[in-house]
Amino acid sequence: MDNESLFDLRGKTALVTGASRGIGAATAHLLASYGAHVVVSSRKLESCEQVVAAIRSAGGKASACAAHIGDVGSIDALFARLDGEDLLPDVLVNNAATNPHFGPMLDMDLAAFDKTVEVNIRGYFYVSVKAARTMRERGGAIVNVASVNGRRAAPGQGVYSLSKAAILSMTEGFAKELAQYKIRVNAVLPGLTDTKFAGALTQNPELLKHLLRAIPLGRIAQPAEIAPMIAFLCTPAASYITGASFAVDGGYLA
Repeated sequence: MDNESLFDLRGKTALVTGASRGIGAATAHLLASYGAHVVVSSRKLESCEQVVAAIRSAGGKASACAAHIGDVGSIDALFARLDGEDLLPDVLVNNAATNPHFGPMLDMDLAAFDKTVEVNIRGYFYVSVKAARTMRERGGAIVNVASVNGRRAAPGQGVYSLSKAAILSMTEGFAKELAQYKIRVNAVLPGLTDTKFAGALTQNPELLKHLLRAIPLGRIAQPAEIAPMIAFLCTPAASYITGASFAVDGGYLA
């Protein structure tokens, strides 16, 4: 394999969930730059269309498809549409996530617990199943965006952390079962990243000061610093990597 083809995704379709902003949007842009037709998905169609417009203006190929990953019917509708438009994915990036409760687990109501599980665990599982069923005949790649919280639970983020730990186990399970179909499944564990999602942490100066002490590089990441690892795992350059988890965390887990 020559160097040029290592990162060549021309002729491939990549579905990225939670792609309207942050890590998902950065990943969508990078996959498009590698030649993939990127399906940008999140709950809000208008936000997806803005990312698609930016990708197209840069010369890439992209489509916008709204879907709520916490809703099974919405996922079914998404894949029915992708099938009808000949956009079933060769690459899936599970990135959509939620964390409706920031605080002690003892104060968390079951509605918030259920929402976290529905999106972060069931959503990843069901989207992976739907995508892998269509990849069986041709192979493919699935990348699950987890979190360093999946390895080291954080106070105030207990259920979010356990959901991310589940994703790591799910990644290994799917990797073993899907290898026979030449479908690779890996996970990326971002550390603290400058996104709207992490605003409860990054917008609190005292808390941020405390968190930065635990990061050897001494700063938070930008979404564009997480996207390259995700994109790498989607490409032929990662052809012998499956069932693995990669921290992109400034040394936090070291």
